[in-house]
Amino acid sequence: MARIFWFLIGGSSLGLGTAGIFLPLLPTVPFYLLAAYGFSKSSTRIHSWLLNHKVFGPDISNWNENRIIHRRAKLMAVAGMIGSVILAYIFNVPLKYMAIQVVVLFFVTRFIWKQKES
Repeated sequence: MARIFWFLIGGSSLGLGTAGIFLPLLPTVPFYLLAAYGFSKSSTRIHSWLLNHKVFGPDISNWNENRIIHRRAKLMAVAGMIGSVILAYIFNVPLKYMAIQVVVLFFVTRFIWKQKES
C-alpha cells in the first residue's frame, strides 16, 4: 500500500514538473526532486532513469548528495518566479493574491540563494 502511495506521489510530481517546463507558475526541479524521492520508495527502475537523465539527473544527484544548487539553476528559478509575478500583473490578478505570491516567492528565493553552490 505504501509503495503505491509513493508511486502516485512520484508520478504526479513528475507530471507537474514536466508541465512546469512549459508553464511559468509551476516549478520544475522541486517537483522532480519530489518525484525522485517518491520513486526511490516505489520504483527503482524509474528512480534510476531520473538520476541518469541527461538534463535533470545531475541536479537531482547534486541535491541528494550535497544539497547543492548550481548558480545557473538558481538564476533560472528566480527568473521564472519574476516571470510569474509579471504574468500575474499582466492578467490583472487581484492585489491580495499577488501579495501572497510575492511573499511566498520571496521566501522561496531566500531559501534557494542560501543553498551551497558547486
